[in-house]
Amino acid sequence: MFVGFDSSNYTTSLATLDDSMHQAKQVLSVKHGERGLRQSDAVFQHISNYPKLLENLEMNNIKAVGVSTRPRNAEGSYMPCFTVGYAVAEAVSQSTNVPLYSTSHQVGHILAALYSADKLNLINDKFIAFHLSGGTTEALLVTPDDGEIIKAEIIAASTDLKAGQAIDRTGVMLGLDFPCGKALDSLSYDSDTEFKIKPTLIGDNCSLSGVENKVKKMIADGCSSADVAKFVLTYVSQTVYSMLEKVVEKYGDLPVVFSGGVSSNTMLRNKILSKFNAYFAKPEFSLDNAAGVAVYAKLKSERV
Repeated sequence: MFVGFDSSNYTTSLATLDDSMHQAKQVLSVKHGERGLRQSDAVFQHISNYPKLLENLEMNNIKAVGVSTRPRNAEGSYMPCFTVGYAVAEAVSQSTNVPLYSTSHQVGHILAALYSADKLNLINDKFIAFHLSGGTTEALLVTPDDGEIIKAEIIAASTDLKAGQAIDRTGVMLGLDFPCGKALDSLSYDSDTEFKIKPTLIGDNCSLSGVENKVKKMIADGCSSADVAKFVLTYVSQTVYSMLEKVVEKYGDLPVVFSGGVSSNTMLRNKILSKFNAYFAKPEFSLDNAAGVAVYAKLKSERV
């Protein structure tokens, strides 16, 4: 059995991998009307959540432990919330006398998507991955790496607001609880309005800051919540679609994998799949999770 830990800014996650994957998660509590959490609050909630999650998953014959210790594999990439997952993972590793392998939250997301889509074989090839979440809107050129399993190089990104931020800020303005993605997705189905979007692209990168101002104006003008929800999701979907067009034009017809919580949005998936043969994870592997980190521990163990 391989165990994974991930303590991102909004979800406490634990996963075990043997013949199948088992997950235990707890979304962090955000006060109604708030658009996020301070790191100190996230750390406190992670500390409170892990004992309960550990009771929910049976762990026997552990061979290795994996943990995400940073947002991405880049110098200076750091968030205090990841120290909680590391502390718990290190305790499990030492008490069971098994190796501890650390990676990034981003690598965990990509591996979780590959596992869910039954495409783990892609770690041996070059492919494109999109990581779309509250803190990240990036297109990545992914290549095999002897030490880190995969290496992810940013080839396009948002220069300002991230896709998940645009969605969550819109949801909070509409009175929804944070995080708002699932509720906003459902709300958008009540709109019959069709929106024509011209994304703001700067080279291969995108800008999403304009969508927040547009949403504020729509709400002030009395537009329905359903129309506002559909607008922002259409805006994000069209922007990512246009980014992908540019990336494919530049890097060729490589396999494309979508990861991160925003990738679970129905409109985005349908938009991308209308033209591209892309791979999407199931929602439980798109939202923050420790499944990919458990996969990482297994893959690292196989290379020892």
